[in-house]
Amino acid sequence: MTDHPVVILTALNLEYEAVRRGLGHLRPHRHARGTRFELGTVAGTRAPVALGLTGKGNHTSAVLAERAVEEFSPAALVFVGVAGALWDTPPPGDVVMATHVYAYHGGTSEDDGLKARPRVWETAHDLIQTGTHLGRTADWTAAAHPDHPDPKVHFGPIAAGEIVQNSRISHEARWIRQTYNDALAIEMEAAGVAQAGHLSGAPVAVVRGISDRADGTKDTENDRAWQPVAAVNAAAFALRLAVEITHDREHLMTHTRPGNGPVTNTARNSQVGIQAGSITGSTVSVQVSTARPVEDGLAADLAALRDDLLRERSSGRLDESTYQAARAELDLADKAQAEDTPQGRSMSCLALRQLRSRLDGFAELAAKVAALIAAVQGLS
Repeated sequence: MTDHPVVILTALNLEYEAVRRGLGHLRPHRHARGTRFELGTVAGTRAPVALGLTGKGNHTSAVLAERAVEEFSPAALVFVGVAGALWDTPPPGDVVMATHVYAYHGGTSEDDGLKARPRVWETAHDLIQTGTHLGRTADWTAAAHPDHPDPKVHFGPIAAGEIVQNSRISHEARWIRQTYNDALAIEMEAAGVAQAGHLSGAPVAVVRGISDRADGTKDTENDRAWQPVAAVNAAAFALRLAVEITHDREHLMTHTRPGNGPVTNTARNSQVGIQAGSITGSTVSVQVSTARPVEDGLAADLAALRDDLLRERSSGRLDESTYQAARAELDLADKAQAEDTPQGRSMSCLALRQLRSRLDGFAELAAKVAALIAAVQGLS
């Protein structure tokens, strides 16, 4: 199992809870600046997920999405929630996956009118291919809301702005219809998340359940009826997408294209690491006098790191709060590794990554943690 989770973010707690109900083995994860995530796996699978809440708006979503990417180095970033349909379709309860995202408020005002200057982010080809495959198989609908048990998934642009849109005749509505008439849905976070993914190199998928029509008919009563349905259906598709993303990443890690030409590596009384999906026509010669089992060595290294942390605390170089937080992450890594399962190793790697970030100012300790991460990954 890959130790790079799929990060799922939501803007509203209703959306967060819909995703959370589809996860198992949950445990909290605190960013150094206080942001709270939960780590778990998609229920019934080994696919790791990091779940976070951003709040409303493109700006906060961008900041927390960038923070999540830096923290977890995810296989993908998936933003999940509800949205308004711009036209008569898709109907409430159905799901939209963005093929690209428009930041539609970009423009310039001139004497002869407003000229569009949008930012546009296209969804990565492999994510769209995965999404359309799931749309054809429709097995994700098994987890759909009982009030809309057979939702469809639609693929097209999503418009992201800075205001709640609820009119067919306002200036904004006319502007959107004139300039972005291929957009299927409208919301307020996707542009920020897409920008964060673009800057950090993380692939981004935006999945939205339709909760209303942005045409003047949106009201509180309809929101209470359809928002839970839309949130559950979007979560069902997003979690199924996360499983496929994890599967695809594992497949790529174990089925890379072979290289060309002979390679000979010789080591005597040394550690040798070979990273490759397939090796052909090569010779590897390793002569080792004595060696300890990898698992035993890892346990010993974890114990040694625990002693190093104590020494740094005793010397006053490591403050008490950082020491306690680092010990907690080390305890989680140790406990997860002791499970001796792919899931345990993945959780151990995530805890060690967090530990390394806490020890950023301690180069020697951070280097030891990095070596532990590599060792755990080598057991997968």
